[in-house]
Amino acid sequence: MRVAIVTGAAQGIGRRTAEVLGEAGYTLLLLDMQSCEATLSAVRATGAEAEALTGDITDEAFIAQAVSLVAERWGRVDVLVNNAGISFIAPAETVEASAFRRVLEVNLVAPFVLSRAFGSIMLAQREGSIVNVASIAGLVGVSDRTAYNASKHGLIGLTRTLAGEWGGRGVRVNAVCPGWVKTEMDVADQAGGGYTDDDITGRVPMARFASPDDIARAILFLADPAQSGFINGQALAVDGGWTADGSWQSLRMRKR
Repeated sequence: MRVAIVTGAAQGIGRRTAEVLGEAGYTLLLLDMQSCEATLSAVRATGAEAEALTGDITDEAFIAQAVSLVAERWGRVDVLVNNAGISFIAPAETVEASAFRRVLEVNLVAPFVLSRAFGSIMLAQREGSIVNVASIAGLVGVSDRTAYNASKHGLIGLTRTLAGEWGGRGVRVNAVCPGWVKTEMDVADQAGGGYTDDDITGRVPMARFASPDDIARAILFLADPAQSGFINGQALAVDGGWTADGSWQSLRMRKR
């Protein structure tokens, strides 16, 4: 039996990741502030065993509840996917410190606390894999996203540090860095008028958004020691070439 925990599992990348892990034979615990009933049904339809808890990952008592459930029910943890996150778009000079702190709490502090809690079980087992869902905003700067960028840069730093500390004790820690993904978060962000589909597809060498499945397959790869057993401390860009391409827009478009 292989047990995986997925945060932010109610929708988007988290939901598809849970489905893909279920299809691969993992037993799953799904965490989200929203109900995970739809994801739970989809995962169970694959034949996988799954449970869900509804709560706030910035609440350490909720994390302790999740750890207790896993320990009592299954007695082990093989994979932790720190996927839950929030977006915040605003010019830097207008961002209140309270809003900045909230983004860091959800996107960086909570993944650390979750990694510490479930990682302790993995360390005792001397095996396990943590996959942090960062972003290309953790690799490069993107205007109007100071809090989000800072949180994702920090998450990659956390990934590399834990990989160095825990790799010799059997626990691998890696990150995936999605480009723009067609999810509910993208719909909400676009509703603010900051960008259009054409802005993204014009910038991506592969000329499309990522799908949740693109990211979920990368997470499955990093989770599975049979596929990625000597990969540790890496930030894998799943961005269609966004961060690789330094071309200017007219040059990029002439190559299509």
